[in-house]
Amino acid sequence: MELKEEITPVREAHRLNTVALADFLGQHLPGFSGSLTVGQFVYGQSNPTFLLSAGGREYVLRKKPPGKLLPSAHAVDREFRIIKAMKAASVPVPEPYLLCLEDSVIGTSFYVMERVSGRIFRDPTASRARNPQERARIFEALNETLAKIHKLDWQTAGLADFGKPGNYMARQVSRWTKQYEASQTEVLENMDLLIRWLREHIPAEDDTAVVHGDYRLENTIFHPSDTRILAVLDWELSTLGHPLADLAYSCLSYHLPAGELSGYGYLGLDLQALGIPEEAEYVRAYCRRTGRETLSDWTFFIAFSLFRLAAIVQGVYKRGLDGNASSDNTRRYRDYARFLSDSGWFLVVKES
Repeated sequence: MELKEEITPVREAHRLNTVALADFLGQHLPGFSGSLTVGQFVYGQSNPTFLLSAGGREYVLRKKPPGKLLPSAHAVDREFRIIKAMKAASVPVPEPYLLCLEDSVIGTSFYVMERVSGRIFRDPTASRARNPQERARIFEALNETLAKIHKLDWQTAGLADFGKPGNYMARQVSRWTKQYEASQTEVLENMDLLIRWLREHIPAEDDTAVVHGDYRLENTIFHPSDTRILAVLDWELSTLGHPLADLAYSCLSYHLPAGELSGYGYLGLDLQALGIPEEAEYVRAYCRRTGRETLSDWTFFIAFSLFRLAAIVQGVYKRGLDGNASSDNTRRYRDYARFLSDSGWFLVVKES
């Protein structure tokens, strides 16, 4: 189950007007009643996330962070929309309840959804799994759910205007370069080299699917006693894009070392003993499930994923300096952004 220590008192920078919120929910959320109490989830560096309790029921609220935000970031309305579409398509997500775009209630727009209880594996090795056999099934479920998302008919699902089909990777490199530059606090030479290389090596293949944007083990909730995924979380970065960008991001752990700095890596671990599939096996399973016969430009997609994560981490660090981060633990992100950009450039040099 989710740990109680993952819920803390609301941090000062994210204080809510609980009276106004309770009044709004009482008017607009069917079944809401009773005295409202609010806690904040420890994890998450993007949209602050809160646990609401009232009348013996629990809900989850996600809102924009306070302060000046980067362009197109923290669009909770898009996140609410994609969760509704995924729910209708039987992709495991929390039930979305309501969206509020008025800043007058709690200071920013927000949405409220179902609180799904289950197992969240915070580390990439699913160390809390009962044994290697269960861990192998967990990774099978992770792979199967990603394939289901990518196989969704986004036009039939009413998502034809959720993104811009075509030229996705070029637009993504441009977007995250701008996001990185907007939050840059120092010169990272390897980040500059990586950006230049990515611009010059945009893949010719241009598939389109719904992409989650942050698909990894930590952003899923598993059943308390079996290996079914009950909910995929954190859809903030979702759009229409190239499915291999999602797949590569979910494979980043294979390209990062285990240890405190990255917190994501498998390098140096005995994956067979752990029950974790090798990258080639994981990719083959995905290709089988999606009917993909070839996998081209894999180095590009992995390098792009490292670059994009570095840009995200740099943004977290900058918000920390500004006092607007969703979590208090931001200082280490300065070193992490450099580490990721170094890793991306070293991969390019190695594979060239």
